[in-house]
Amino acid sequence: MQRELAAARQRDEIPDTLVLVEHPHVLTLGRGAHSENLLASADMQVFAVERGGDVTYHGPGQLCGYPILYLREDERNVRLYLRRLEEAIIQTLAEFAIEAGRRPGLTGVWAGPHKLASLGVAVRRWVTLHGFALNVCTELERFSAINPCGLPASVMGSMTGILGRPVAVAEVRAPLLRHLATALERRWTEEERGDCMSPLPKG
Repeated sequence: MQRELAAARQRDEIPDTLVLVEHPHVLTLGRGAHSENLLASADMQVFAVERGGDVTYHGPGQLCGYPILYLREDERNVRLYLRRLEEAIIQTLAEFAIEAGRRPGLTGVWAGPHKLASLGVAVRRWVTLHGFALNVCTELERFSAINPCGLPASVMGSMTGILGRPVAVAEVRAPLLRHLATALERRWTEEERGDCMSPLPKG
């Protein structure tokens, strides 16, 4: 779906679009993946993908966002784009009283010793693919199948774990959409296709 949407965006056939999904249990290998970081796939499928970064896990209870955006001339800095995605997640977590931030030299969002969100993107003809994964109520034991982004699985955390109470993905979706709109300087429209895709207007 992402590849089809990105191709359509490159042809200017669709507006900027955001895909929000919860995946089934799956492992993905980024362009910088190291084979030694895949420990045991168990019952999970493994896919090689276009994004940067190493190996990571996706699954139920994790909110994944894939912005398919045409980067305007003043936005064509991948590091800046990653920082904007991180900022949207940091501000979303703040609404749940979770103090989160960045770690020097690492991509992602952390709350104390725990990594709550991972990021990995690709850019093709200035159109973005892939994006971020925020652990809301994720089965953290699934990370034991890998060294996530080259780190020990024990660093991974979730909003539910930090708060000590259940947090549903549905609770996080609206504030995340709001903060992504601010960070990415886009304005959401009312239209939605299904539960996972929300178009953004051009420009």
